[in-house]
Amino acid sequence: MRAPMHALNDSLPHPAAASVRVAYRHAPLDMLLADPCLLAVFGFGDAAPAQHDDPRYLHVALQALGTAPFECWSVAGNVRHGRDDGIAWSADATLQFGALEVADDGDVEAASAQAYQRLQAWLAASGYPHPLRLWNYMDAITEGEGDGERYRRFCVGRARGIGRELAPAELPAATAIGDPRRSGRFQLYWLAARAAGTALENPRQTQAWRYPRQYGPQAPGFARAMLPANESMPLLLSGTAAVVGHASQHGDSLAAQLDETLANLDSLVATARALRPGLAARLGAGSPLKVYVRDADALAQVAALLDQRLPPMVPRLVLHGHVCRRELAVEIDGVHA
Repeated sequence: MRAPMHALNDSLPHPAAASVRVAYRHAPLDMLLADPCLLAVFGFGDAAPAQHDDPRYLHVALQALGTAPFECWSVAGNVRHGRDDGIAWSADATLQFGALEVADDGDVEAASAQAYQRLQAWLAASGYPHPLRLWNYMDAITEGEGDGERYRRFCVGRARGIGRELAPAELPAATAIGDPRRSGRFQLYWLAARAAGTALENPRQTQAWRYPRQYGPQAPGFARAMLPANESMPLLLSGTAAVVGHASQHGDSLAAQLDETLANLDSLVATARALRPGLAARLGAGSPLKVYVRDADALAQVAALLDQRLPPMVPRLVLHGHVCRRELAVEIDGVHA
């Protein structure tokens, strides 16, 4: 990393009211990037540009149902951005977006170890040492058997790249999803902050870091949600599926899995509201969601079920992506304000 980025960020003020807003927008990409308060923007699937010179733009290859909007992260003040050592970044006074990719030639353990080693070094030097939210996208997430399954090897590689055991309070919210089409890359992006947030767990679920050995040699390293230190920021929801305790539920019913997933999200919102009562009690207009569906043929069915189960004002983006357990048909992440 170039020294100027660290020095530049250290020179910025630290306003207590800085926040991030997440919205789905149908607008030309260059129009979105013209906003000096745009921290990051994401395009999904083949209809979105594969790349852009502006480092605030990231393409996610997962295909969407219909024409996907852009996902926009906006802040209150002007954003600085650049590329250093293969990392695209942008930042305001308190928050940082970053993204990197590494080649995955089939050894996802090595790819994730490399990615997380780079992430750790970057965060330590950038002035934004606290990762609040991480996204991991990789090929064929459930390919392989037993401890050779790629998701299990990813968990091992992630821990190896971090280089130490994180305390539960240090764990970020996170998502790990498989790309149904081979890309040969491991993609990692994040939202980090100068101030640590509060990692939250779901009383309906075993903490992921306490999963028993049957799920692999290395337990997953993430919190179920993250409540940022700044009270004006939304609750950050990890990838959430139909897991109660540590066991997958309703393997024979997509609709029942979706209901269980929504129950888990409601539980997380209730947990967060015990600490921050100003959060809305239910998902609503301030709760944009990304919904990952394992079976491409089920995308329209999931969208229809969401129409029945969620208020119409809840923004949602339905994507074709493989969940980290083969029996799980759907996973949802997002934010809640």
